[in-house]
Amino acid sequence: MLKTLFKSNKKLALILIKTQREVFSKITGDNTSKRRGEGYDFIELREYESCDDIRHIDWIVSSKIGKPYVKLFHQQRELNVVIAPLLCGSLHFGTTALKKDLLTQICALISYSCVKQNDPFESYICSDEVFLCTQKTKQKFGVRTLVEKIDAYDVLGKTLDYVQITQTLYTQLQHKSILFLIGDFFDTQNLNIKALSLKHEVIVIIVRDRFEEHPAQLGELNITDPALGMSADMTLNKATLKSYTKKIFEHDNELYKKLQRAGIRFIKIYTDEDPAEKIISLMSRI
Repeated sequence: MLKTLFKSNKKLALILIKTQREVFSKITGDNTSKRRGEGYDFIELREYESCDDIRHIDWIVSSKIGKPYVKLFHQQRELNVVIAPLLCGSLHFGTTALKKDLLTQICALISYSCVKQNDPFESYICSDEVFLCTQKTKQKFGVRTLVEKIDAYDVLGKTLDYVQITQTLYTQLQHKSILFLIGDFFDTQNLNIKALSLKHEVIVIIVRDRFEEHPAQLGELNITDPALGMSADMTLNKATLKSYTKKIFEHDNELYKKLQRAGIRFIKIYTDEDPAEKIISLMSRI
């Protein structure tokens, strides 16, 4: 299947090959909680207590020691994972790589991690509308479907309606899930995910290009807004850059406070970074 994709879309095939190799070489085993309970991963033997289930008594060991001993196991858990890329025109930007391509890699890493850990995942594309991208699955073909649909989605001219996105996800997601919201998170004045965070465990992944936060003095140039399609002449001098970076700092500071008040974990990944290490580390702590 990847050979066929390699012929038609080399970039996407390389993303899938790289992310699959990263995940399957660095993540070991299925997902197990640290709670003791009924499962399949053996922890240890200990002496029987009155509250223990007699079905867990190891009769061979007990007969040798002369006292009843029970087996303890890791309790198996299955996570419901929802991947929600926030696709808008501002993702069509990047100095070393497009933010959209970085977002695609992140989605592939998360979904491959679910496959490796035997957890089901589903995905929704969130833009000026919200729709189901892939149905719940534990299979690798679901990863390919997800990244193909993201890659094929034309973000130019698209803006985000955070109110509609959060309301739709709140209504659609019936079972408690781990919800990944992935986007560049600009213009988040109307972002309110407190209700979502009370119903689900929400994790925000911010994708950015360093130039957006610390642009260089390039003088006079014409800039086109990929979300609105509008062009304007502007001058990137010391004064305008100072004002711009101040606004970005204040915006992000408010965003971080908003996420922290809602008890939401978040990380930021830049286009000049390899996202594998951060995503695999994040998935291992879930």
